[in-house]
Amino acid sequence: MNPTTNKMAPWILLLSRTVLFALFQVMIAAALALSGSAAPWRASAGWWMISALLTNLVSIALLTWCFRQEKQRFFNYIPPVRKTFWKDLGLTLLLMAALMPLTVLPNQWLATWLFGSPETANAILFQPLPLWAGLVSLLFPLTIAFAELPTYFGYVMPRLEKQLGSGWAAWALASFFLALQHTTLPLVLDWRFIVWRLGMFLPLAFLMGLSLKLRPQMFPYLMVCHALLDLTTVVMLLAL
Repeated sequence: MNPTTNKMAPWILLLSRTVLFALFQVMIAAALALSGSAAPWRASAGWWMISALLTNLVSIALLTWCFRQEKQRFFNYIPPVRKTFWKDLGLTLLLMAALMPLTVLPNQWLATWLFGSPETANAILFQPLPLWAGLVSLLFPLTIAFAELPTYFGYVMPRLEKQLGSGWAAWALASFFLALQHTTLPLVLDWRFIVWRLGMFLPLAFLMGLSLKLRPQMFPYLMVCHALLDLTTVVMLLAL
């Protein structure tokens, strides 16, 4: 990787998922329009897990390429964890206990403030899909474990720290863009929905990023927890 590409790569990956979510939704909307949907863009919002799955696959490919250009392996950002297994596991469980209210409460408060009730906002987010699409969505939580946290905190954050000369600035940028990506997952052209999606993830993103900045040994545990949490979301979709 030449010096210019080396400097640009973390910035490109910082923005990549936000852009890819929207791009894949456009492609899904086009496919729905061709299939005769009366409101393809609105319907495409319900397919956001497919957009996320496709984005995850691209993110994993980009990460693999970037690491290879630096002659590193994909998981080099994870320090040895065997000696601190129980401590890291305990810290992860404590963190998850703290993250649960940060996941639920901003969601409900913002949805009530912006839409009048959480149900109104969730009706946009969760729409019935064909059974095959719901089953394919099961791959979404499996792939996100290797795509989201590794992108923002395994690759981007340490490289921005070197460029900016500030670990805290790098943490703030990576955390903010992790939250920001959800404004295009799905992309709904309603400012209330955009504010809701950003606001509900800001506390979660910053605390997750802080945990990985201070203790990168927690990476594998948080990757697994992330996958399990998103798996529950897919189960909710399949239940519709």
